[in-house]
Amino acid sequence: MTTVPTEALDGAISNGAEALLRRQRPDGVFGDDPPASVLGTAGTVAALHAADPVGSADLVDAGTGWLRRQQHDDGGWGGVVGADSEVVATAVAVAALALTAPEASAEAIAAGRARLAAMGGVDTVTDPAISLLCRQLLTLAGMTAEAGPLRRLPLEIVLFDRVRRQRLSFRTAPFIGLALMQADLLPTGRLRRATLRRARPAALRLLRAIYDHEGRTGALSEDPWPAALVLLGLARSGEAPDIAAAVVGWLRRAVRPDGAWDAVTNLDLTRSGYAVTGLIAAGYAADPRLGATRDFFHATRKPAAFTALDVPPGGWSYSNVGGWPVTLESAEILAALAGYPDAAADPVLRSGLTWLVGRQDTRGSWSLWVRDTKLANDGPCPAITSQAVLALHEAGRPDDDPAVASAAAWLLTAQRPDGTFENLWYRDHTSGTAVVVAALSRVGHARHDVVRRAAGWLRDTQLPDGSWGPGDGTAGSVEETGWAVQGLLATGDPGHADAVDRGVGWLLASVGPDGGWPPTRVCNYIRHHLRYPNAVITQAVALRALGEYRHAIAGRAGVAPDAVAR
Repeated sequence: MTTVPTEALDGAISNGAEALLRRQRPDGVFGDDPPASVLGTAGTVAALHAADPVGSADLVDAGTGWLRRQQHDDGGWGGVVGADSEVVATAVAVAALALTAPEASAEAIAAGRARLAAMGGVDTVTDPAISLLCRQLLTLAGMTAEAGPLRRLPLEIVLFDRVRRQRLSFRTAPFIGLALMQADLLPTGRLRRATLRRARPAALRLLRAIYDHEGRTGALSEDPWPAALVLLGLARSGEAPDIAAAVVGWLRRAVRPDGAWDAVTNLDLTRSGYAVTGLIAAGYAADPRLGATRDFFHATRKPAAFTALDVPPGGWSYSNVGGWPVTLESAEILAALAGYPDAAADPVLRSGLTWLVGRQDTRGSWSLWVRDTKLANDGPCPAITSQAVLALHEAGRPDDDPAVASAAAWLLTAQRPDGTFENLWYRDHTSGTAVVVAALSRVGHARHDVVRRAAGWLRDTQLPDGSWGPGDGTAGSVEETGWAVQGLLATGDPGHADAVDRGVGWLLASVGPDGGWPPTRVCNYIRHHLRYPNAVITQAVALRALGEYRHAIAGRAGVAPDAVAR
């Protein structure tokens, strides 16, 4: 494992770290410039047109104009700028234009409908909830042929908190919005009307609890897409006009200068957690510039419970102190805090680890939002579980710690038949497999047959140029290559040395003129249907891979790890 020139490696790490640090704001947050979202923009213009047609006419006009400009030559739309045509984005864009600007968009709508049919229509959408959402918006737009049959949403589920949390989880707010929309779309019988009379007030109380938790901003997780769905439901039902007005105000504040909206407006904590773990691996743990980011982590730890999902105080959101607490970001932030030189004296780290252990599923895994969830998009997730294991390991928890041991035992049962592991929030399957390999290897299972099979899959799916993609032969990405290098390194198996060397060589050759790396759409927004890039995650994962590679070289050469730090 010495074929990569040390000078080139050191230079790439130093230049990459400084490129990443140039993204840091004075408050310690690492910023990004995300691409605009067709999905978020289409949903928002439809909602604003329904809720505030006069006051928001300027935003609707600008947004529909932007949508028409983003239409591809084939008639479809991608989920974000730069993505190929996709069924979900095309269905939602066509419906939004038909609802808001049918005459000005007549040609775009016709071309979009044709492209939607050519792609197989909404029947090809694998996620039942997203399929229903597309059908409902198309039905609202009068496109019943494209929509097909519309299934009624069981709003009554909100009367049973435990069941609702496990079945709906983070989709609770948009579910309520969609269910409220159905009042004038689907006929109801006497029994149905009776149950809805009980369920509707309960749903609105739940929505108001979320609204109050966020400080009555109307942000609804600072994501224009679910915020728009809630607003559309409130507008069509006439319910909660104060919440509707607040959502309108937030969407107006969140609009981009080009008239579009982002997929998720605020990922400050997501980006910053990854940035710090990457920089620490690169040898920057003691850099004073990271002090402001630790202050940011301390200040944004959630002081209050999130009752809608039954999450106690003590974790982190992906956005800010008012956001919805999640395991994934919390684990990454705890791993970052554990890497600071004086981590042992950090009370926020200690209490955060207690919160993380308390969120573990009874089966040993971790889910994203709700413990023991039954929603496939929430968990249990091998990659999220591995991030939690790595956070505990970085913080010094021993391999036989009950939380670590039970998580490892669950991971050893979660392997897919081909040797891979799932990652719910990043592209299949390289990232999930690599993170699980790293976590299991670091807690004493590097020689287990499950790990050997997973590592073998990683080695066998490496592309001829040295990179890794999702494992299906398509082009490699910086993120997946970085994750794969980390996973194979963690096994300590010399049989993977050549693959690791070639992966590192590819990363070094992929550095841009500014010292950074180009991002790829690997982050799942709607699994299997819509992905987006995150430049900070890209830089951080690449830096972490190179930093761990440098430490591995130093260890083999008998050099103390501190000697290779910055």
